[in-house]
Amino acid sequence: MFYRPNIDDHGLPHNPFKAIVSPRPIGWISTVDAEGRANLAPYSFFNAVTDNPPMVMFASTGTKPDQAYAKDSVANIRATGEFVVNIVSTDLKDVMNKSSAALAAGADEFDHAGIIKTGCNIVKAPRVAASPAALECKLFKIIDLPGVNNVMVLGEVVGVHLDDTVIGNGIFDVTRYSPLARLGYKDYTSVTDIFALNRPE
Repeated sequence: MFYRPNIDDHGLPHNPFKAIVSPRPIGWISTVDAEGRANLAPYSFFNAVTDNPPMVMFASTGTKPDQAYAKDSVANIRATGEFVVNIVSTDLKDVMNKSSAALAAGADEFDHAGIIKTGCNIVKAPRVAASPAALECKLFKIIDLPGVNNVMVLGEVVGVHLDDTVIGNGIFDVTRYSPLARLGYKDYTSVTDIFALNRPE
Protein backbone atom coordinates (compact mmCIF):
# COMPACT_ATOMS: atom_id res chain seq x y z
CA MET A 1 0.00 0.00 0.00
CA PHE A 2 0.97 3.64 -0.39
CA TYR A 3 -0.51 6.79 1.10
CA ARG A 4 0.40 10.45 1.49
CA PRO A 5 0.25 11.59 5.14
CA ASN A 6 -2.37 14.28 5.85
CA ILE A 7 -3.66 13.93 2.29
CA ASP A 8 -4.81 10.34 1.84
CA ASP A 9 -6.81 8.08 4.15
CA HIS A 10 -4.50 5.16 4.90
CA GLY A 11 -7.56 3.03 5.64
CA LEU A 12 -6.08 1.43 8.75
CA PRO A 13 -7.73 1.57 12.19
CA HIS A 14 -4.78 3.57 13.60
CA ASN A 15 -2.00 5.70 12.16
CA PRO A 16 0.98 3.37 11.50
CA PHE A 17 3.68 6.07 11.49
CA LYS A 18 4.97 5.60 15.05
CA ALA A 19 4.91 1.82 14.60
CA ILE A 20 7.06 2.16 11.50
CA VAL A 21 9.66 4.37 13.19
CA SER A 22 10.40 2.07 16.10
CA PRO A 23 11.71 1.15 18.54
CA ARG A 24 12.37 4.62 19.92
CA PRO A 25 14.26 5.30 23.16
CA ILE A 26 12.35 7.21 25.80
CA GLY A 27 13.63 10.54 27.04
CA TRP A 28 12.29 10.92 30.57
CA ILE A 29 12.73 14.67 30.86
CA SER A 30 13.01 16.37 34.24
CA THR A 31 12.92 20.14 34.61
CA VAL A 32 12.10 22.86 37.08
CA ASP A 33 9.94 25.89 36.40
CA ALA A 34 10.87 29.49 37.15
CA GLU A 35 9.70 28.99 40.74
CA GLY A 36 11.82 25.88 41.23
CA ARG A 37 8.98 23.33 41.07
CA ALA A 38 9.98 19.98 39.56
CA ASN A 39 8.39 18.38 36.52
CA LEU A 40 8.94 14.94 34.98
CA ALA A 41 7.53 13.65 31.68
CA PRO A 42 8.41 10.90 29.17
CA TYR A 43 8.91 11.67 25.47
CA SER A 44 9.24 8.95 22.84
CA PHE A 45 10.41 11.34 20.13
CA PHE A 46 13.90 11.37 21.63
CA ASN A 47 17.44 10.51 20.61
CA ALA A 48 21.12 11.44 20.62
CA VAL A 49 22.16 13.59 17.66
CA THR A 50 25.95 14.10 18.03
CA ASP A 51 28.69 12.76 20.28
CA ASN A 52 31.32 15.52 20.12
CA PRO A 53 29.98 17.54 21.77
CA PRO A 54 27.34 15.13 23.06
CA MET A 55 23.91 16.47 22.18
CA VAL A 56 20.37 15.12 22.47
CA MET A 57 16.96 16.09 21.16
CA PHE A 58 13.38 15.50 22.12
CA ALA A 59 10.20 16.68 20.48
CA SER A 60 7.01 17.75 22.20
CA THR A 61 3.73 17.51 20.31
CA GLY A 62 0.44 19.13 21.24
CA THR A 63 -0.34 21.44 24.11
CA LYS A 64 -2.02 21.73 27.52
CA PRO A 65 -4.96 23.93 28.50
CA ASP A 66 -2.85 25.64 31.19
CA GLN A 67 0.21 26.31 28.99
CA ALA A 68 0.19 28.95 26.30
CA TYR A 69 2.89 27.17 24.30
CA ALA A 70 3.65 23.44 24.04
CA LYS A 71 3.84 21.51 27.32
CA ASP A 72 5.30 21.95 30.81
CA SER A 73 8.73 20.55 29.93
CA VAL A 74 9.21 22.98 27.06
CA ALA A 75 7.87 25.92 29.06
CA ASN A 76 10.27 25.11 31.90
CA ILE A 77 13.25 24.75 29.56
CA ARG A 78 12.40 28.10 27.98
CA ALA A 79 12.41 29.64 31.45
CA THR A 80 15.58 28.01 32.81
CA GLY A 81 17.66 26.82 29.83
CA GLU A 82 18.24 23.43 31.48
CA PHE A 83 16.88 19.88 31.61
CA VAL A 84 17.82 16.31 32.46
CA VAL A 85 17.30 13.17 30.38
CA ASN A 86 16.67 10.19 32.65
CA ILE A 87 17.09 6.80 30.98
CA VAL A 88 14.18 4.40 31.56
CA SER A 89 14.87 0.81 32.52
CA THR A 90 12.17 -1.82 32.09
CA ASP A 91 11.86 -1.97 35.89
CA LEU A 92 10.75 1.68 35.85
CA LYS A 93 8.03 1.26 33.20
CA ASP A 94 5.07 1.61 35.56
CA VAL A 95 6.23 4.76 37.34
CA MET A 96 7.36 6.22 34.01
CA ASN A 97 3.86 5.65 32.67
CA LYS A 98 2.31 7.17 35.79
CA SER A 99 4.46 10.29 35.33
CA SER A 100 2.86 10.83 31.91
CA ALA A 101 -0.45 11.88 33.52
CA ALA A 102 -1.75 15.28 32.43
CA LEU A 103 -1.30 17.16 35.69
CA ALA A 104 -1.70 20.88 36.23
CA ALA A 105 1.27 23.12 35.53
CA GLY A 106 3.44 23.31 38.63
CA ALA A 107 2.46 19.83 39.85
CA ASP A 108 5.34 17.52 40.74
CA GLU A 109 5.18 14.22 38.83
CA PHE A 110 7.95 12.80 41.02
CA ASP A 111 5.58 13.06 43.98
CA HIS A 112 2.53 11.99 41.98
CA ALA A 113 4.21 8.79 40.77
CA GLY A 114 6.15 8.08 43.98
CA ILE A 115 9.53 8.54 42.29
CA ILE A 116 12.58 9.36 44.39
CA LYS A 117 14.46 12.37 43.07
CA THR A 118 18.04 13.35 43.69
CA GLY A 119 20.10 16.42 42.87
CA CYS A 120 22.27 17.09 39.85
CA ASN A 121 25.80 18.48 39.81
CA ILE A 122 25.44 21.27 37.24
CA VAL A 123 21.78 21.94 36.44
CA LYS A 124 19.06 22.82 38.95
CA ALA A 125 16.56 20.20 37.80
CA PRO A 126 16.50 16.98 39.82
CA ARG A 127 17.05 13.55 38.30
CA VAL A 128 15.41 10.17 38.84
CA ALA A 129 17.48 8.43 41.50
CA ALA A 130 16.72 4.93 40.18
CA SER A 131 17.58 5.65 36.53
CA PRO A 132 20.59 3.71 35.22
CA ALA A 133 21.88 6.90 33.61
CA ALA A 134 21.00 10.57 33.53
CA LEU A 135 22.21 13.34 31.24
CA GLU A 136 22.38 16.89 32.55
CA CYS A 137 21.70 19.23 29.64
CA LYS A 138 21.94 22.90 28.77
CA LEU A 139 19.55 24.20 26.14
CA PHE A 140 21.09 24.72 22.71
CA LYS A 141 18.01 25.59 20.68
CA ILE A 142 14.24 25.24 20.54
CA ILE A 143 12.90 24.82 17.03
CA ASP A 144 9.26 25.29 16.07
CA LEU A 145 8.12 22.53 13.72
CA PRO A 146 5.20 22.37 11.30
CA GLY A 147 1.90 21.49 12.95
CA VAL A 148 0.15 22.76 16.04
CA ASN A 149 2.60 23.20 18.94
CA ASN A 150 5.17 20.76 17.57
CA VAL A 151 8.51 21.72 19.09
CA MET A 152 12.00 20.18 18.99
CA VAL A 153 14.40 20.85 21.87
CA LEU A 154 18.14 20.42 21.34
CA GLY A 155 20.44 20.29 24.34
CA GLU A 156 24.14 19.85 24.99
CA VAL A 157 25.02 17.22 27.57
CA VAL A 158 27.15 18.87 30.26
CA GLY A 159 27.10 16.12 32.87
CA VAL A 160 26.62 12.35 32.85
CA HIS A 161 25.49 10.16 35.75
CA LEU A 162 25.99 6.37 35.48
CA ASP A 163 24.82 3.72 37.90
CA ASP A 164 28.00 1.79 38.71
CA THR A 165 26.07 -1.50 38.79
CA VAL A 166 25.46 -1.37 35.03
CA ILE A 167 29.13 -0.96 34.15
CA GLY A 168 30.86 -4.24 33.40
CA ASN A 169 34.20 -4.98 31.76
CA GLY A 170 34.66 -1.28 31.15
CA ILE A 171 31.42 -0.78 29.19
CA PHE A 172 27.98 0.61 29.97
CA ASP A 173 26.11 -2.69 29.66
CA VAL A 174 22.49 -2.14 28.64
CA THR A 175 21.65 -5.81 29.26
CA ARG A 176 22.12 -5.14 32.96
CA TYR A 177 19.08 -2.86 33.07
CA SER A 178 17.11 -3.50 29.83
CA PRO A 179 16.29 -0.11 28.29
CA LEU A 180 12.59 0.46 27.68
CA ALA A 181 11.65 1.54 24.16
CA ARG A 182 8.46 2.80 22.56
CA LEU A 183 6.79 1.14 19.62
CA GLY A 184 3.56 2.21 17.96
CA TYR A 185 0.07 2.29 19.42
CA LYS A 186 0.21 1.35 23.14
CA ASP A 187 3.16 -0.98 22.68
CA TYR A 188 6.61 -1.00 24.27
CA THR A 189 9.60 -3.31 24.17
CA SER A 190 12.77 -3.83 26.18
CA VAL A 191 16.32 -4.54 25.09
CA THR A 192 17.55 -7.87 26.41
CA ASP A 193 19.76 -9.25 23.64
CA ILE A 194 22.53 -7.54 21.71
CA PHE A 195 24.90 -8.47 18.90
CA ALA A 196 27.89 -6.73 17.35
CA LEU A 197 28.79 -6.00 13.73
CA ASN A 198 32.16 -4.79 12.51
CA ARG A 199 32.14 -2.08 9.86
CA PRO A 200 33.66 -3.18 6.57
CA GLU A 201 37.17 -1.96 5.84
